Amino acid sequence: MRQQPVVAVLGLGAMGHAFAASLLKKGFRVQGWNRTRSKGEDLEAAGLQLSGSAEAAAAQADVVITMLADGDTTRDVAARIAPVLKQNATLVQMGTIGVAATDALIAQIAAARPDINVIDAPVSGTKAPAENAQILVLASGDRTRAEDAEQVFAAIGKGTQWLGEAGASSRMKLVVNSWLIGLMQSLAESTRLAEQFGFSTDDLWQVLEGGPLAAPYAKVKLGAIASDDYTPQMQLTWALKDAKLALEAAGETRLPALENIAQLWQQAVEAGYGEQDLASVYAWLKRGDE
Repeated sequence: MRQQPVVAVLGLGAMGHAFAASLLKKGFRVQGWNRTRSKGEDLEAAGLQLSGSAEAAAAQADVVITMLADGDTTRDVAARIAPVLKQNATLVQMGTIGVAATDALIAQIAAARPDINVIDAPVSGTKAPAENAQILVLASGDRTRAEDAEQVFAAIGKGTQWLGEAGASSRMKLVVNSWLIGLMQSLAESTRLAEQFGFSTDDLWQVLEGGPLAAPYAKVKLGAIASDDYTPQMQLTWALKDAKLALEAAGETRLPALENIAQLWQQAVEAGYGEQDLASVYAWLKRGDE
């Protein structure tokens, strides 16, 4: 059996923290770094080796995961770690940073360290699935050099979908998130209409479940609406960021519904819902009706 690679996780927010925790449970040696160190301290007892800098965390790793907030931050950290990466290491970019930033990152590493294998690998899934290693990894890049990365993917997710050359996965991630965003807005509005007619969220789900429209994601979000619990699985502000990235990447392709949702969700963020789960758009709509 192939020896487990040493892994560095750069960015220990909700998703990066979950990845690090899953890797530790599977016996991997894991280095960690986060700008706010406290976000990783709870994993030290489980074996996380928390570093004071991204460079220190990455220097001894066979696989380096970046799970950072945006493209600028990711490229800045990549520039800092590139000189110290091990020969022929694998850099796995797992954040949703958009098409332009992903392509720029791939070119940046190719120029600075052509020996490094860059895998573009955002995920389909939010906090709870990540904590239970149930996310789907959308991977693209040179699979012939990705044995170490595939061991990591098997530890943090339920499967990996390979999509072609590096950069393809970030494009598909925007497609998937555009669908998710549209579903959430439609679900919030449909729930408001159901209530207007005297139906509960349970009534709505029972009808959906009886036919071909029973998306499990809708059930989860209807549960959040019913309990008025918007503990973030995916913060509204991050969903809005993804909508804007999709619109930016679309170029001349018109996406009028997504444009409208982005405008509405910007208003919801400005009204104070940004740090809540994206299902809180329902609460924002309801408040506007009262």
